[in-house]
Amino acid sequence: MATAAPRPMSQEEKKVIFASSLGTVFEWYDFYLYGSLAAIIAKQFFSGLDEGSAFIFALLAFAAGFIVRPFGAIFFGRLGDMIGRKYTFLVTILIMGLSTFIVGILPNYATIGVAAPVILIALRMLQGLALGGEYGGAATYVAEHAPHGKRGAYTSWIQTTATLGLFLSLMVILGTRSIIGEAAFADWGWRVPFIVSILLLAVSVYIRLSMNESPAFAKMKAEGKTSKAPLSESFGQWKNLKIVILALIGLTAGQAVVWYSGQFYALFFLTQALKVDGATANIMVAISLIIGTPFFIVFGSLSDKIGRKPIILAGCLLAAVTYFPVFEALTKAANPDLAAAQAANKVVVTADPAECSFQFNPTGTVKFISSCDIAKQGLAGRSVSYDNAVAAAGTPATVSVGTTVIPGYTSKGLSKEEGAAKAAEFNKALNEALKTAGYPAKADMAKFDKVKVIIILTYLVILVTMVYGPIAAMLVEMFPTRIRYTSMSLPYHIGNGWFGGLLPTTAFAIVAQTGNMYNGLWYPIVIAGATVVIGGLFIKETKDVDIYAND
Repeated sequence: MATAAPRPMSQEEKKVIFASSLGTVFEWYDFYLYGSLAAIIAKQFFSGLDEGSAFIFALLAFAAGFIVRPFGAIFFGRLGDMIGRKYTFLVTILIMGLSTFIVGILPNYATIGVAAPVILIALRMLQGLALGGEYGGAATYVAEHAPHGKRGAYTSWIQTTATLGLFLSLMVILGTRSIIGEAAFADWGWRVPFIVSILLLAVSVYIRLSMNESPAFAKMKAEGKTSKAPLSESFGQWKNLKIVILALIGLTAGQAVVWYSGQFYALFFLTQALKVDGATANIMVAISLIIGTPFFIVFGSLSDKIGRKPIILAGCLLAAVTYFPVFEALTKAANPDLAAAQAANKVVVTADPAECSFQFNPTGTVKFISSCDIAKQGLAGRSVSYDNAVAAAGTPATVSVGTTVIPGYTSKGLSKEEGAAKAAEFNKALNEALKTAGYPAKADMAKFDKVKVIIILTYLVILVTMVYGPIAAMLVEMFPTRIRYTSMSLPYHIGNGWFGGLLPTTAFAIVAQTGNMYNGLWYPIVIAGATVVIGGLFIKETKDVDIYAND
């Protein structure tokens, strides 16, 4: 079938872009509210646990939303291919919006006990399921309305929505905090951003009810060619399953880790590794998002001319090649004292490997008693990078800070008082050595180079726009109309929900284990690199595909 020549979009088609994008902004706003307020939610709903465990359980509840996204993609993708795009993603926005509103009025642990966190986690999972169906619906709906030659440009508007949703959630939270004050916000004001979302829901539902079904689906339905079993067609037939697998490992896995590195991990790195205060870090990231977001449209439109594949894979390649020097430059710009101290006075832990445990303790409940573990825990608690060296078997660990060597100790067999005395002695020596070597307790804001930090963060966001701007159009074009919603949703949400959503946790584990604050970057670098190779070899360009074809 010959493809139609490019033409301007009608008013109806522009309305489709606006409505789909608005609804998706709203759903991302809902999703990120929880992540931004995790510390407060931990105190409200997990107060039966100690503070460290409460926070990690709150984060696990947040992660639950990511983990169930592929299941939402399968469930709602099947409905979208059987009954239509419009009604399916109308259902997803209702589930998402009502779940968010209920979080705002849900009684806390002090009021209803263990039922509070149970209901909260159930609501998070509903949100994740709905989000799993929403993106595929919006991308498919817009792409099937867009004229040939403009799909990249118009679907790229949807790609801005995750960033805009994150930005909107931060602004609403900041505004509420400013109006009512920190104490009131921590007590009850945190509920306001959840509750006011019901207004956004009403507007989004009203607009979506007034839209028509996508022309590609309507044409296929009129011809009686809709799929009766989209799941078995998508994943039970090798010709389609092969494309699903390639879409995951050759496109969305790399796209996801670049997206999360450029927005979430960069923020985490500023606050945790470089010890920049949270308010400053948020402002820097927000400015870079404002500057970088238009590039979603730029690269989406460019993909209509030169192709989706070269832009996406170029973004992944640039990330893999430049992440180490870029994050090192970020250290020098944000905390030059730390960069200078690391260059002049390296920290080395010399220990018997048999004494060393896996240094990942997110709940703070693991008790480290060996000299190796105590030394590493002391450095990790101060966000100090270190190298590892092997000592003779049975030798107590030592910490070298430049030329100063601090002997470690084991708390095994010591009384509580003796252990406390040894810990105080070790910590005093370590603090003095780090201070003498120039290691700062926090970033010196007088030396913080705002311009350089914003330039570096904007570069990271532009890489995000390269990989993410054209991805919706490409995924839509890879699959036939009859199983498009189902087939494209699964690789997208496994890539972004699992590979991307678990990036901060995985990177943190790598840093904790190796001691080097840059080593967490190996996770996105390896996956982005693999995507470049697999995508480059096995994935075909799609920009000229006729998306009205059914086979």
